[in-house]
Amino acid sequence: MAEKGLLEKYHEKRDFDISSEPFGSENSEGGTKKPIFVIQKHDASNLHYDFRLLVSGVLKSWAVPKGPSTDPDEKRLAIRTEDHPLEYADFEGGIPEDQYGGGTVMVWDAGTYKSQKTDKKGNSIPMEKQLEKGRATVILEGKKLKGAYSLIRLKKGKTENWLLKKVKDSDADARRNPTSTEKNSVLTGRSMEEIRKDSEKNG
Repeated sequence: MAEKGLLEKYHEKRDFDISSEPFGSENSEGGTKKPIFVIQKHDASNLHYDFRLLVSGVLKSWAVPKGPSTDPDEKRLAIRTEDHPLEYADFEGGIPEDQYGGGTVMVWDAGTYKSQKTDKKGNSIPMEKQLEKGRATVILEGKKLKGAYSLIRLKKGKTENWLLKKVKDSDADARRNPTSTEKNSVLTGRSMEEIRKDSEKNG
């Protein structure tokens, strides 16, 4: 169950009478047995990718301007944003331009994840503790991204800057560039333009 108030910032920034984004709740984990992750491509004022991990019943979120890389030598800036509700993992569509985060949202990749870090006894270290310490490593099992990724906090405060980096493993591939070559939604198969047009049509 999520801690009280985790979605407070999320709710404060949105007018749900206008935006089609899910309101969500802090006590629903949707019966999820395995932790999930989702990466949403967001064409707002600046195109970026939102990297989200289900932790404590909410989606811990980072905005990654250049998107994730499969090259272990690439370090991508990841800016911590407000927690999002679990229901947001399936959100795909348009957000009114006059709303916070306005623009078009695509579910670019999704799947499950597990913690790579263990303690001295071999027990998995909870993701909450890893994030509190500012260094977490997860193994993604997505449709586009697989293998281990590290999140490393650079700056703590009102604005938290992190790095998202691919770990050197069998899934690392410096030749791949999935954000350029695998552009469509894993949820619906649509392009960003198709999502935008469908959103405008459905009003």
